[in-house]
Parts: sequence; structure tokens; C-alpha cells
Amino acid sequence: MDGIEWIRDNDRILSVVIRSSVTPRETTFITPDEFIQQAGFVVYAAGGKIASHTHKPIKREITGTPETLFVRKGKMIAHFYNEAHELKGETIVEAGDLLMLVNGGHGFVILEDTILFEIKQGPYTGLVEKERFE
Repeated sequence: MDGIEWIRDNDRILSVVIRSSVTPRETTFITPDEFIQQAGFVVYAAGGKIASHTHKPIKREITGTPETLFVRKGKMIAHFYNEAHELKGETIVEAGDLLMLVNGGHGFVILEDTILFEIKQGPYTGLVEKERFE
């Protein structure tokens, strides 16, 4: 799909960049079924209805902390690294773009005043969860 970039280290997906220009005509999930965080576009016509529902308490076991960042305002350069801290890609993201940080590492250079909305796996443990590198 145009407007979606897959940042890879060989066959391993590090990040998915979904540009603000992506406007599917029908429901389309971007992520493979095995991702621990699923993402896609759900499309409904005006006048449609989503039935009221709850989600069953299914126990899941995951390893890792996937993050999704929505750029509300601003512009930045996103750097993507593999687990060996080797740079594998970079791109400029700006207001309306969405980053799914799946594997490996990442870093950002802020080009304009920027506001990010972040979603990541919880609960927050309070432990040191990051390994910083340059």
C-alpha cells in the first residue's frame, strides 16, 4: 500500500511508518497476525453502526515493549536500529504520521516543536526498561 514504509533488518521488521496520506477505501490491517500489537484501518460508511461489545479477558503472554507514536504536531527525523545498535534506516516524520516501533531500537532528532502521542505495552513496571546507546 502506498504511504506505508517497512523498515527492516534483513527479514526482521523494525518499524512501520504510516503516512498521514494513507486513506484506504476498505478495512485493511497493516500488521501480520503474529505481531504483539495489531494495527489497521477500520472503514465504515456514514450511517453504519458498530455493535456494542466488550472484549473477553483472554490471557496473553508477550515479550518486549512495542510502541506506537502518533505525531500530533511538528517534524522529526526517526532513526531505526537493529538489536546490535546498527542504523538500518531513517525517515522524516511529521504531523499526522504514525510510527509503529516493533523491534530493535530507535532515536529521534527533533526538527520543529513536536508533540507525540505514545501508546505502548503496559503496565509500567517502574524498572529500568531502556538500554541507551549512541
